Amino acid sequence: MKRNLLILSLSFLFLFQGNVKADEGMWLPYFLGKKYQEMKALGLSLTQEQLYDINHASLKDAIVMLDGGNCTGEIISSQGLLLTNHHCGYGEIQAHSSVEHDYLTDGFWAYSLGEELVNPGKTASFLVRIEDVTAQVLKEVKATASEQEREQAIQTAIAKLEKDAVKGTHYEAQVANMFEGNEFYLFVYETFRDVRLVGAPPSSIGKFGGDTDNWIWPRHTGDFSMFRVYMGKDGKPADYSPENVPYQPKHYLPVSVKGVKENDFAMIWGYPGSTDRYLSSYGVVQKSDELNPVTVKLREKKMEIMKNYMDQDAKIRIQYAEKYAYLGNFWKKDREESKALRRLKVADQKKALETEFLNWSAQGEDRSAKYGEVISTFEKAYKVKSDSSYSKAWWYIIEASFFQGSEILTFALKHNTLKGMLTAEKDATAVIDELKGEAAHFYKDFNPTIDKEILGAMLQMYHDDLPAELHPEFFKMVEKKFKGNFNAYAEMVFKKSVFANEEKYMNFLSNPKKQLEKEPAMEAIFGLFAKFQELQMAQNELDTELQKAKRLFIDGIRQMNDQRFYYPDANSTMRLTYGTVRGYEPRDAVKYDFITYLEGVIQKEDPTNEEFVVPAKLKELYAAKDFGTYTDNGKVPVCFLTNHDITGGNSGSPVINANGELIGTAFDGNADAMSSDIQFDPKLQRTIVCDIRYVLFVMDKMANAQNLIKELEIRN
Repeated sequence: MKRNLLILSLSFLFLFQGNVKADEGMWLPYFLGKKYQEMKALGLSLTQEQLYDINHASLKDAIVMLDGGNCTGEIISSQGLLLTNHHCGYGEIQAHSSVEHDYLTDGFWAYSLGEELVNPGKTASFLVRIEDVTAQVLKEVKATASEQEREQAIQTAIAKLEKDAVKGTHYEAQVANMFEGNEFYLFVYETFRDVRLVGAPPSSIGKFGGDTDNWIWPRHTGDFSMFRVYMGKDGKPADYSPENVPYQPKHYLPVSVKGVKENDFAMIWGYPGSTDRYLSSYGVVQKSDELNPVTVKLREKKMEIMKNYMDQDAKIRIQYAEKYAYLGNFWKKDREESKALRRLKVADQKKALETEFLNWSAQGEDRSAKYGEVISTFEKAYKVKSDSSYSKAWWYIIEASFFQGSEILTFALKHNTLKGMLTAEKDATAVIDELKGEAAHFYKDFNPTIDKEILGAMLQMYHDDLPAELHPEFFKMVEKKFKGNFNAYAEMVFKKSVFANEEKYMNFLSNPKKQLEKEPAMEAIFGLFAKFQELQMAQNELDTELQKAKRLFIDGIRQMNDQRFYYPDANSTMRLTYGTVRGYEPRDAVKYDFITYLEGVIQKEDPTNEEFVVPAKLKELYAAKDFGTYTDNGKVPVCFLTNHDITGGNSGSPVINANGELIGTAFDGNADAMSSDIQFDPKLQRTIVCDIRYVLFVMDKMANAQNLIKELEIRN
């Protein structure tokens, strides 16, 4: 399931937090020259050119952006074999699963190229080069320009740069905004469109610990899956074809089974999604006290509804497995983030920085004129947002429909073009054919009973939790005709909607004329969308002021601390973070070791809890001590910790040792530092890594996938 979530691209800022640590920062490879000596001092053995080179093969050529930035993967063989997380491949594993072939429960392994499974729409992108284009982007921006004029000039320049960068090639280009519009960088990619599923352990390994252990250390999860990238016979990206051949990489990562020790150097490369390290103190309070509680409450309700049906029916369990897991990940993240923001007093720390900035900006007329209103703008804008509840209402709409809300609404929204063509009496044959193709995918994992209950619950909570002036217009009709009972309203929607089930929908497509005029699902989604747009318009002026204030704040802070080297916030562009293997002490009398072992899996076993079921074969291997060569003092390592700075999007990122060898794949952060997207805490923040030796052990001993083991360059 592919998503480019609106909520994951709300802000792309940069870090300021005390003295820069060697283990802190999501660095652009473009900046390696400024960080290389620090990495060498920590133990790195490679040259700069071996890490990043646009003219010759280098480590960056083995790093893969999956699906436009949802996850990261790494090439680990000369035949395009790709390693990522189990949860990054979960959508594809689920899509190929059925009651008869339950790959979620049993796992899947291809023992030949012909057995690998095709995944329409899945992509693998490789970075070709990065270029600083700040001067070109800002060339036509006048000092006196309004924010709207500034943005228009920037977008015009970006469009030309992106077009010129790939002219005459099959590449793709993106100019990314850094430091909230203070700098801009061009990224050129080569994207492959034939990516096939090769292997995945059963969920009892790949998701061991489930929601209970999610974001928690100690961890015992084999969170990995494997794909293969294919190319046309000409060596270029191609749509799926049986004639395609395995991708021949410029570079792939050798695999080390030497193991890790505490304080070993390690680095992580990947595509972190979004951080907000420069969020103001006022924004921190809004997020922890107002917005996160909304998302936690609504997601918890949706998960409760799904789980009730999943536990009763194997088909539904498979249909909703990926949806439930996706919701659960964000539900727990937001819940733990609010706790950490309060516990670590992040708002107070931000306030101290803002006070320092105020004092600095007051020194001199020019400085005061440019930066003097920044902090007061933050304060005023967030007060209006809080008092108006606009932001809360905005999130209720997202959660009700756009973020794993009612699927009938999101599917109905796709029919706006068809409705317009039918109204204008235009030939809609091509649009209808396209919708028929989408319908097969949609209805495969759609359960009307569950979706009806989610629709009623989400709209009821929106109605009950927010004042009437923030309600969509159709709420008045529900109050009048259904006495404010949104479950009864949802019952009507599903009774009358042409989208309620596949049979009704296909009948509708055979003669769609006029059937969309009073379509209840379309009326509901467009009612919500109209309120969504109204809320955006109401906040436009505030958001424009905030955007300018953030840009000035960043510009000022970099001048205020001009001896310090800054990195831009995560925004799904390639980043490098480096540090060491390291445990931590989260609180009094608690000290965490840096590594876990297979015996911990056995100790956690609970056959009555689906999150802690241990496969019979794994228990047999453990009892027989049949571990192969994948041991550390006679024990099989499962996970280890590093002090790297990562975030969502880094899932599946390679963890690489000083010699450029793969030692694990990153898959999680830790709840103790869940405030890390907003503020990095070097004492607490850790990355949870699936040890490559556990990956190999499962491939070899559990799956007997010798064909894949032989592909790897394994170094002892």
